Amino acid sequence: MLAENSLGVFLAGLANALALIVAVGAQNAHVLRHGLLGRHVATVVVICIASDAVLITGGVYGLGALLIAAPRVSAVLAYIGTLFLWGYAVVALVRIWRGGQRLSPDQAGPGSWWLSVSTTLMLTWLNPAVYIDTVLVLGRLGDSHAAHRLAFAAGAISGSALFFSALGFGARRAAPWLARPRVWQALDGLIAVVMLLAGWHLLGAV
Repeated sequence: MLAENSLGVFLAGLANALALIVAVGAQNAHVLRHGLLGRHVATVVVICIASDAVLITGGVYGLGALLIAAPRVSAVLAYIGTLFLWGYAVVALVRIWRGGQRLSPDQAGPGSWWLSVSTTLMLTWLNPAVYIDTVLVLGRLGDSHAAHRLAFAAGAISGSALFFSALGFGARRAAPWLARPRVWQALDGLIAVVMLLAGWHLLGAV
């Protein structure tokens, strides 16, 4: 019975993580671009998965409850998160105005490894939306499975690993479609709308 309960909680963690992480955002768009260009894909994917593992574990084992108990901290995170999300929306709109990106595997140069690493870390650890998803939301859900926190955390981390691996390593298969500027204009339009709405939602939660 215990094994069955643990499996159910594991699957719940996996499903909840996928539902949160799949949403279009700055980090996901960054991973997708690296996957399309074939630049340092493994490094970027590993950083995202490892970061999520740390944040999810912290959230499930008490950090999420700690932040919820500190309303001022939650408010500051909401304001910072709103500025971050709206700033990324503006960047996406600028790319649309410039005619869309022209990303393809044939673009010259492998790109800076350090730039890829630093940008991935910044989009992960300086993005309050990531903390809200992994620490607050998943942490709260994990706390509801008190006897099976480990199973929930393992499931959520597995969901993160599955998604980022598919996004990074699967992008090349969609390269002919994603390499067209019009497609990226549409994607950036979607990103801008989602980021603007998410920022507004964060403000409303304060």
